[in-house]
Order: sequence, then structure tokens, then C-alpha cells
Amino acid sequence: MLDSMIVYSNEIVFRGHPDKVCDQISDALVDEYILQDKNSRCAIEVLGSKNLIVVAGEVTSKATVNIEYIVKKVLKDIGYNSNYNIIVKLDKQSNDIALGTNKNNLGAGDNGMMFGYATKETEKLLPKAMVILQEFSMFYDELRKVDKRFLPDGKAQITGYYDNNMNLKKIKTFTICYQNTEEERNITDDILKKEATKICDKYNVKIDEFLINSTSKFSIGGFDADTGLTGRKIVVDTYQSFAKVGGGAFSGKDPTKVDRSGAYKARILAIRYLKKYNLDWCSVQLSYAIGMKKPLSIYINSNIGSIDVDDLLYEECTPSNIIKDLDLLNVNYEELARFGHFKDEKTKR
Repeated sequence: MLDSMIVYSNEIVFRGHPDKVCDQISDALVDEYILQDKNSRCAIEVLGSKNLIVVAGEVTSKATVNIEYIVKKVLKDIGYNSNYNIIVKLDKQSNDIALGTNKNNLGAGDNGMMFGYATKETEKLLPKAMVILQEFSMFYDELRKVDKRFLPDGKAQITGYYDNNMNLKKIKTFTICYQNTEEERNITDDILKKEATKICDKYNVKIDEFLINSTSKFSIGGFDADTGLTGRKIVVDTYQSFAKVGGGAFSGKDPTKVDRSGAYKARILAIRYLKKYNLDWCSVQLSYAIGMKKPLSIYINSNIGSIDVDDLLYEECTPSNIIKDLDLLNVNYEELARFGHFKDEKTKR
């Protein structure tokens, strides 16, 4: 039976992965700017390497933000020391971009296309393997807080057997790479195997084999091991390869940037149409032109084919309506950056 099935993989990175650390710093800064000034315009990129953190990009805001304090707070919360040389290079948003995104003409903050996805495979309307990895990474983050043998950096990956409708039937290999002190490895490995098995049992999925720290050792992690960049984990941030990915990342951007707000709205629409037509899965694409209010296109696809879109949906999907309807000026974006931006039926608040 398994010989005739599809073999497919997806992955997640832990909060302490260098790229994810940069995402969280970028979004923690966005949170602070918006908290102080709802009209803040942010496009904040972070680079981390060895003992250096660089915060760069464009910000127009009345807020006064202690950037160094925010950076160090995020690092400490993730489990790293804060002894970094922090360089800040933030300039104002381009006046040309501001022409299309000011309060009187709140058009899209950029060109681009975004995707939303929903599947009935789980109650969360997300792919089962994706949900399993999210729950596992959340467990790991709580574990490393109380057991000092576990360190922040890491990844996990599921290689699974799927039927022709991409329903997960069995896990061929559950791969875990986790930073640790290398003390009592047989015990720490076993803790992770037991938790992964427990989560998979909840979803009625069996695991054939585990592959843990396949180089045999993982004690050096974070920025001591790799350079991190904001926006380099957009597949992890969305649907872990089970759906198409838009052209832009989320983190570091205020919600006038449709890379972020459009993707959140597309997920809501995918759920709406999944339920309305009792679909197995639904995919939504939105596209925008910078400075323009309404989307250039809305395309809805599903297991029964494409679905017609009425003109009212175009009005619903203007940036101002999306921000209002999804309350995107009152969201903890740093929290969203930790384990993926989609965890349940709604953008997690």
C-alpha cells in the first residue's frame, strides 16, 4: 500500500533559529512603533551574525522606540545572551511610496501577489503535518526554558506518506535537529521522541523512524553558527510547502504592506469558501499594485475547480478594509513570527 503513495516533506524551524530570531526582532519593533503610533509605516530588516545585529530599513513614525532595548529583550526571551554589537540604520519611508499609502489614499504598500490556504484535514483547517510540527516546536520552546540541556536553535521535518488527495497517512521519517549541551544525549533524544510520538498519536499518525542530529553533534547554534536574515523563512511562515507562497515576507512590515495583510486576508477567505462549499481544500490568490486600493485580481481555486468572485469582494479586500476587519493595528506580530503566522481558523491574535 505505501509503495503506491506520495512521499512528501515539510519543515519548521524553532524560535532560536537565526532567521526566526531576526523575524521576531523585526516584528517586535513593528509592534512597538504601532503601539505608540497607529499610523507608523515600517519596513524593518534585521541581520544577525556572530556578535553583530544590524537593524536597517525604512520607518516613518511619531513613535520614540528604544531599538537596542527591544533587540536585547527579544534575544533574552528566546534564550540567547544580549552581548551583541547593535548597528541601527533606519531612514524614513520613501515619499514616492507615501503618496499611495497616506491616510487619505490608503492604497497597497507594494506590488505583489499573496496566497491563502485552508484544508479540512484538521480541525484547525491546516495540513496535519504542519500542525504536528507547530505543536512540536511550541513544546520544544517550553522545554528549553526548564531543561538547560536543550538550547534554542533547531529544526524539525516530516517526510510522510500521502494519498492522492495529500492526506498524511504515515510518517516515514521524523527528523529533528536540536541544539543542546551534548550532555545525556540518549535521555534528551528520548524526551523529544516521546513527545513527537505523543503529538502524532493525537492525530492518528504512526512514525516509522526518527533521524536526530544527523551530523551527530549540535552544540553550536544561533548566530555563532549561522547568519540570520528577516524574511528568509516565508515557507515556514505560511503553509510549509503545502500551498503556493507569495512574493514577499511578513515580518518587519506594518499592515499597509499587503505582503502581510493581503496574505492574512487570503487565509480568511480560503476558510470562508472551504466552509461555504464544503471543500476538501481551498486556495486564494490576491494581487495588488502599489498605491491602488482594490486588488488587481482575486482567484479562488479548490478541489472542485475555480470559484466565481463577485465585485463586492474586491471592495472588501482594500487595505483599509482588511486592516479594519482583521484589527491589524492591534496584533502581537512578534508572537506570530515565532511558530508560523497561521495556527488555527483565524490569524492568531
